[in-house]
Amino acid sequence: MQEHGFSFSLTEEEKSYLRELALASIRQEFDSSVSLPEPPTDKLREKYGVFVTLKIGGQLRGCIGHIWADGPVHENVTNMAKQAAFSDPRFPPLGRTELEQIEIEISIMSPIEPCPDPEAVQPGRHGLVVQKGVHSGLLLPQVASENGWDRETFLSQTCLKAGLPPNCWQSGKAQLFWFEAEVF
Repeated sequence: MQEHGFSFSLTEEEKSYLRELALASIRQEFDSSVSLPEPPTDKLREKYGVFVTLKIGGQLRGCIGHIWADGPVHENVTNMAKQAAFSDPRFPPLGRTELEQIEIEISIMSPIEPCPDPEAVQPGRHGLVVQKGVHSGLLLPQVASENGWDRETFLSQTCLKAGLPPNCWQSGKAQLFWFEAEVF
């Protein structure tokens, strides 16, 4: 992945469709008469992992993802938008009055691969997954940029997200994976 990068990209029309789809998916939970639009291109039927992040006033309001590329992008966006709005355990379910305030960010993920060298991790470009035993943590690429983290801080924060010591990535006992994402 390091040498070739993530080749998946979307047109502005496709991005706009996915944002509208995410919002319609959430609205449908409040109003069953809301219909979901069909994908305008075949690319949106391809299988990729997806994260949907909801914010209100720039503050996180929900974020849920499906990291495996086992379902079409448009279906994963639909499901993750609903999960982010109503099932993120960190927040109460989204209220109807919050609908007009939410900002939607979608991340389409490349396949997750073993990271061959932590020194190659580029904050803002790569997302990370750390696993050790039953512990696992994931941070999207944009998290490092949003927080101004350098590589070591990003690696340490991913370990903390997994409930592990911040230096677990240095021990060789934890597995480190990376991915890239199209974020919009």
